This record gives sequence, structure tokens and C-alpha cells, in this order.
Amino acid sequence: MATRHALEAVLVDLSGTLHIEDAAVPGAQEALKRLRGASVIVRFVTNTTKESKQDLLQRLRKLEFDISENEIFTSLTAARSLLKQKQVRPMLLVDDRALPDFKGIQTSDPNAVVIGLAPEHFHYQILNQAFWLLLDGAPLIAIHKARYYKRKDGLALGPGPFVTALEYATDTKATVVEKPETFFLEALRGTGCEPEEAVMIRDDCRDDVGGAQDVGMLASDEEKINPPPYLTYESFPHAVDHILQHLL
Repeated sequence: MATRHALEAVLVDLSGTLHIEDAAVPGAQEALKRLRGASVIVRFVTNTTKESKQDLLQRLRKLEFDISENEIFTSLTAARSLLKQKQVRPMLLVDDRALPDFKGIQTSDPNAVVIGLAPEHFHYQILNQAFWLLLDGAPLIAIHKARYYKRKDGLALGPGPFVTALEYATDTKATVVEKPETFFLEALRGTGCEPEEAVMIRDDCRDDVGGAQDVGMLASDEEKINPPPYLTYESFPHAVDHILQHLL
């Protein structure tokens, strides 16, 4: 650790790290308060596509997390920016609660397919419509390709397997809006911090932690990965304890 830069920023995952659906991770609120009391910048990242940014913020506030809107970086915002840049009319395979973040985007007569996490829409008829569009030359855009996510009843399939199925069926390659390594750099933008001065706390040992390591950040996770993250912990409060005791 002697060769590393002083810690200046902590990026914190939301879903699966601070909360799981409508339940806070035990001790997470108090741990966040302790982290904010240290001399570090705290930012929050999420690739959730289940709800709009405003709905997410309301959920967090109901759980008594002290988080501001401008501290949260979401993959939905990045997806909207890409759609406007490409000037396409997407078939939006996202949860209905995420649609407010696409307000103003033209979706009639779609000429592109956008996939997020949409459990209510991942059935044969809808996926086949997406398949036809892709065969006609429409681009496939994945907001992210997470393999799974955490629910109160355990792990559940993420959008990644459905994106991969359409890639395989149409012999095409999806454009991934938020690759972990670029997502983390974007979250650090405006903080004045370099990746080497930041630590990332997330729960996805492959996509999230691996992406953080790719840009030079320390990564803390609850599982194991090869190469391994800097440290693994049972929960967010344990990771915060280590940061406060050993990295500051």
C-alpha cells in the first residue's frame, strides 16, 4: 500500500451494496454517515435499469440514506445521451418505471433495440419482435450486460443473458452503453480525482469490480475474482470500517 496514492474518493454501488430492493443492507445508513465524516469525496454509481433516477432517489430517501441527486451516476442517463447522439427511434426493453428517463425520445416505428432489465417484457413475443428488427439491420444497444442482480429472494437473471441470446440469434454485436471501466471514469469526472486515488465498493465480482480494477482503482467486494480485488468483505459497513482504519 505504500506505493499507492492517498485516498481521495470512494465510489459506492447502490443496489446490492447499500440496499436490496426496498430493504437497506443492515448498518448501511450509519456506515455511510461515518464515511461522509471522513476527508473523502463520496459518489454513487448504479447500472440499474429497473427505475428512473427520481424513483431511485425517493427509494433511497425512504430508507433514510443521505444522498443528493447530483451524487448519483446512472446507466439510464448515459443510454439516453447515446440515443440522442445516434438519432435513433428505440424499441425500449426496459422496466416501465424507467421510462421517465427517456421522456422526449421518439419510439414510434422503431429502428433500434435497447435492452435494460425488463423482467415483465422478457417473453417470447417481445423478444421475437426485437429479433425481427435486428434482422432488418437495427442496431442492438445494451444499457449494460450484467449477468445477474440481487433480489430479496436471491440472485436473478440480469439483462446480459437476453442481450447475448439476441446477439447469437442475429449474428450481431451489441453496443454496450456503460462498460464498467468507462462508467467509473465518468463517475469520477468533476471530482478532481484520478482512478489511483479512488476505491470502489460494489457487489458484482466480475463486471463491476473487474471494471474498477481495469482503470486502476482499488476494489472491495463480497466475493472472489481472478485476479482478486483489493479486499473482500461481508457487507458495506465492513468495507467502510477498513477504509476508515487503514486507507485514510
